[in-house]
Amino acid sequence: MLTAEQNEELTAVEAGTPMGEVLRRYWYPVAFTRELAEFPVKRVELLGEFFALWRSPSGRYGIVPEACPHRKASLAYGVVEADGIRCPYHGWVFDESGACTEQPAERADTNFADRVRAQAGVAQELGGLVWAYVGPHSPEQPAPELPRFDTYVMEGFRDIGWADLPCNYVQIMENAVDPHHVEFLHGRYFEFIGRHEGFTAPPSFGKKHVKVGFDPFEWGIIKRRVVEGASEENDDWKIGHPLVFPYNMRVGGGGVHQMQIRVPINRTTTRFMLYTVHRPEQGYEHVEQPMIPEYELPVFDARGHHVTNYVEGQDMMAWVTQGPVTDRTTEHLGRSDVGIALLRKMFREQMRAVAEGRDPLGVTREPHERIDLPCEKDKFNAGAEFALAFCDMGSTRHSPMLDTIRKIHISAAEKIGAALPAGS
Repeated sequence: MLTAEQNEELTAVEAGTPMGEVLRRYWYPVAFTRELAEFPVKRVELLGEFFALWRSPSGRYGIVPEACPHRKASLAYGVVEADGIRCPYHGWVFDESGACTEQPAERADTNFADRVRAQAGVAQELGGLVWAYVGPHSPEQPAPELPRFDTYVMEGFRDIGWADLPCNYVQIMENAVDPHHVEFLHGRYFEFIGRHEGFTAPPSFGKKHVKVGFDPFEWGIIKRRVVEGASEENDDWKIGHPLVFPYNMRVGGGGVHQMQIRVPINRTTTRFMLYTVHRPEQGYEHVEQPMIPEYELPVFDARGHHVTNYVEGQDMMAWVTQGPVTDRTTEHLGRSDVGIALLRKMFREQMRAVAEGRDPLGVTREPHERIDLPCEKDKFNAGAEFALAFCDMGSTRHSPMLDTIRKIHISAAEKIGAALPAGS
């Protein structure tokens, strides 16, 4: 249980708040690469602030606050030029560093332009997404490196599901260190919905948890579990999978590799993204993919009710129905909530680190090609069955590439003689 003040501090995203300052030390996906290839400027919201994001003709990206420093017109309607973005109102130009490089109606023999500057962030492309860093940086202390996590750079067939959810990101992240919810929300509840809608829920999700564990590490928290019929020698315990601080979770199994991304758009809106790579460990054949498709996840039906007949729809129901910001002043945490207590402690520690002038957890300044995260391969001790259940009963059922993805997994399993569920 938290006090109202502690809950306010934990869930804040705004600049100048302790948690807001922590969040501004990280990179976030703010657009799909496709979007800026189709039209080179976009208005984006991140951490409660609006920005103009653009792609130059040479393929470089820039991001500045939306309001032009001149008279506050929107730069999201700006003209993208070779050396920056030109305000549509009076033509002032700002480059990627935020410097004002042109003021058409002003005298050229003054230093006025030198005294005007936009507080620019840094933007880069990686894995079909455009990423932005809007925290402190300078020539003396540049922005940290954009982490090249394995899912964004590995070989495989990709798609990206997404939904904008009307709730704070912290209640979503707390779900990432709550393994017990799986056997009930994705087990018993899934079976209940299946009985009423006429389908069979995947049995692997309903396995009882015998043991859970949590280990802090350099990128966040590794979550471990032993389910009924398995042991500590199985991947779910021996390897586990990580919460990647402060807003990601890496999951996988059966040749599915996924980063679950929870971008704090503002205090009560989170963009939930499922960045998925399909690459069976054995038997995979490369499939050409000229672009990475994205698709919107169904959250509500026509009646305004949550869609809960797939795994991530169940998660979204549980997160959103807690309210825009969970009231933690009236909660009752038990022994099964040890992971949540650990995460809240980690948030407090990183607020303290930033207040003391240190980089928070998971900020990297070392150039690198790839960061491999620990993640189980045999999920729930279910083998290839997990991948097909993921296709049929998870978010992938809504992907425009579902048929191709199913073929990838079935073909790989057949090549190595793996057992497949009946009817696959």
